[in-house]
Amino acid sequence: MNAQDLAIEAHGLVKVFGENRAVDGVDLAVQAGTVYGVLGPNGAGKTTTISMLATLLKADAGEAKIFGHDVRREAQVVRQLIGVTGQYASVDENLSATENLRLFSKLLGLNGRAAKLKSAELLEEFGLTEAAKRPLKNFSGGMRRRLDLAASLIAQPPLIFLDEPTTGLDPRTRAQMWETIRRLVSSGSTVLLTTQYLDEADQLADRIAVIDRGKVVAEGTADQLKASVGNSALLLSLTDASQLPEAKLIIEQTLGVKPSESPEQGRLTAPMQSPDLVTDLLLSLREASIRVAEISVQKPSLDEVFMTITGHPASEGEETSSIPDDASELAGIDVIQEAQK
Repeated sequence: MNAQDLAIEAHGLVKVFGENRAVDGVDLAVQAGTVYGVLGPNGAGKTTTISMLATLLKADAGEAKIFGHDVRREAQVVRQLIGVTGQYASVDENLSATENLRLFSKLLGLNGRAAKLKSAELLEEFGLTEAAKRPLKNFSGGMRRRLDLAASLIAQPPLIFLDEPTTGLDPRTRAQMWETIRRLVSSGSTVLLTTQYLDEADQLADRIAVIDRGKVVAEGTADQLKASVGNSALLLSLTDASQLPEAKLIIEQTLGVKPSESPEQGRLTAPMQSPDLVTDLLLSLREASIRVAEISVQKPSLDEVFMTITGHPASEGEETSSIPDDASELAGIDVIQEAQK
């Protein structure tokens, strides 16, 4: 991958809080114009990694560049290239959606008219126009998340950090957020998305880094990660369950493996090294007059990938943030001060 095509390039990032090594030598290479997923349980170091890349925390070791700009030496330039949506809304609950967006717009240098137009545009984009004048304390969780994402897009940054953007959302709002992320990338943005939802990473990410206990333990496309942990599985259901023994023998002869049997469901399951053999199997079953009700080849799930690599499910982990409260507050003040310059 050419370094000039990278939105994010990080080598050996380390962050330590007391005795907790929250991030322990993380390397990342994120191609511009893609969705890059960072998958891991709570407490794995995802939020801390984003905070270092977004200049909100200083790394104790390692280096990182955003579109070629060093996050330490060129922090002000980097901040002009990014938008950050954290796990918790950074908006004022006593203000309306419109007032919040206009406030952020002015902090980012837009004049009154431009701030008004941009706020109206984003409210329309995120389906919040009808609720624009309501105070945020009356918003649902999904509406707050959408407004927080809208606020991060005021400056139309080429790189957007989304830290668990769908945590706590209902399925419908979550699906809407997925569509918004896809639209952002189709319009030219790059998205780094942290998540503990395996299906979210599978659906959205062009490449995925699996992070656990502060380290990247695997990286690649979803298909590459799935292929790394084992074979695909053949699922075969028969119209007539009495033909299971004969079908089982044909599978052994064709695939060279012994299938597991579920007589009550009329189903056989077998590991497959080569999906190309499915055609040979179907021809053999047809010659034996064995009627197939259903056949499918399933790849390992990302859940199985995570279990195999880390030894525990992705849902396991600490519920507390890796960033101390005082560090988060100082980071927020720092961003506002930069916006006012």
